[in-house]
Amino acid sequence: MRIFSLFPALALFVASFVQAQGNLSLREVLRGEVRVDLEPAGGFVEEHPPLDLDALRENAKAEIALLYGAMIYGWSFHYDIGERARGIDEELELTPIGIILAEDPRIEITDFEVKDMRVYIWSDYRPAPEQLVRMSKWKAGSTRSIQGYGHGPLGIDTPDTAMTESARRLAVRKQALEDAARAALRAMLRGSERNRPKEVRGYISLAAFPRFWLDKGQWAASGRFFVEVLEITPFAAF
Repeated sequence: MRIFSLFPALALFVASFVQAQGNLSLREVLRGEVRVDLEPAGGFVEEHPPLDLDALRENAKAEIALLYGAMIYGWSFHYDIGERARGIDEELELTPIGIILAEDPRIEITDFEVKDMRVYIWSDYRPAPEQLVRMSKWKAGSTRSIQGYGHGPLGIDTPDTAMTESARRLAVRKQALEDAARAALRAMLRGSERNRPKEVRGYISLAAFPRFWLDKGQWAASGRFFVEVLEITPFAAF
């Protein structure tokens, strides 16, 4: 019964969360959905039970900003594919090309739904002209589109006692998303390269918001990515 008493507060919270967008360009609008659990999962406990609306806001907007940034700017990557027989570990380095802040006024919360102890939050983002130019490069002929599935831990151990539960939650989802990017790169190379290369460099971005879910004690992520390969180094070069 306690959760039903929260619905009016949630409605007021989301209403105050929606921001006027002014005279932003209507030429292209990105849209995505994130989900925030109202029940703790895997050790995530709300900081001020029964529900901290500020924490909910932080969870949603921080994740939304991260994902729009991954769609518009993406990452540069260095992927060492690794080979067990040679004692080479697999390693992916992702470096954000740009970021979007949670306070960005171009983020607009458009709708929400509370269902099965979970809040579904939809958002729009209207890119600036220079962001539209950058996004057009992700759809150029030299890029490839590939699906990836990855996993991340349920929780994160850190000596940083100031790290909030919402920040921990975002950190583990980010790990699952990065693992999905690694899996997408690996699948792409298996389909295009006759011989396993040693390392690959290039750029990668999200094509759309990914999906997260709990899978056998881990966070799982599924996403589609755009990939531009700049350099492939074969093992013969070493």
